[in-house]
Amino acid sequence: MKAVVITKPGGPEVLQLQDVPEPVPGPEDLLVRVCATALNRADILQRMGGYPQPGPKPPLDIPGMEYAGEVLAAGARVEGFSPGDRVMGLLVGGGYAEQIVTHFRLAMKVPANLSWEEAGATPEVYITAHDALLQCGLVAGETVLIHAAGSGVGVAAAQIAKMLGASLVIGTAGSAEKLAQAATLGLDVGVNYREQDFAEEVLKATGGRGVDVILDVIGADYWDRNMKSLAQKGRMVLVGLMGGNSTNANIGVLLQKRASVRGTTLRGRPIEEKGLATRAFEKSVLPHIASGRIKVVVDRVYPLAEAVAAHEYMGANQNFGKVVLRVGD
Repeated sequence: MKAVVITKPGGPEVLQLQDVPEPVPGPEDLLVRVCATALNRADILQRMGGYPQPGPKPPLDIPGMEYAGEVLAAGARVEGFSPGDRVMGLLVGGGYAEQIVTHFRLAMKVPANLSWEEAGATPEVYITAHDALLQCGLVAGETVLIHAAGSGVGVAAAQIAKMLGASLVIGTAGSAEKLAQAATLGLDVGVNYREQDFAEEVLKATGGRGVDVILDVIGADYWDRNMKSLAQKGRMVLVGLMGGNSTNANIGVLLQKRASVRGTTLRGRPIEEKGLATRAFEKSVLPHIASGRIKVVVDRVYPLAEAVAAHEYMGANQNFGKVVLRVGD
């Protein structure tokens, strides 16, 4: 079968489409013919040598943390899935390929209204956003700040926050165009971080109170302004470190505001934990995707053979929503 392999750490040019061995499923695995997969920031970090696949080192370094496709075979102990089912789910890696194997507890059936490209763009960012907001204990009536509102996680988080009953959703992005697109998905207040101080805009929008919850993918560069933006007893969850992981922080503000900060990732969790996050998403969010209330936003689609171009495009930070790789015909 064909797969995109990282031949060495580096830029997009190190990605090569190669012939690789077909995966062999175990008794609790599904063998899936991949129809679509999507790019995530972690793929770029993995390509650059900074975020290897967790667990034992695989024989080939194939990126891809999510998939959508058709079940070809199901192991003897698999429950709830059969050959021919349309499925999607999380992976630790290997999604840029014509076939994958995955534990059945990490798979979900694809709603009938989703295309393969939309399904392939769903699992990683929507489960991440839902899980992060649950970890913050977001409840109806609270206010939320979401950074990178045009990213895959940001697009998902704004809609899920509204679904959970947030009274005010504020988002940051680097262009008026992205903020306008986010507004069509429920963003109440958009802040152009290139032109505005987001902390000042948050305080203005909340009457000086600050927000109850912050979902941050930036990290160190935003720490001080995030602390300024938090309300008393506010909660912040870090799901990315695009702005660095080291800062000289005044942690006294956490005491003053009785605030809490936590970090989270999905990729390195045990199957049991990822399975619980998958089922929670499947129960609470997936019905709203199936009904059309929550939109899966696909910015651009490339064939698998053009993974280099897809990485170049995503690296330029021009996308709103997900960049997808179509696999097969």
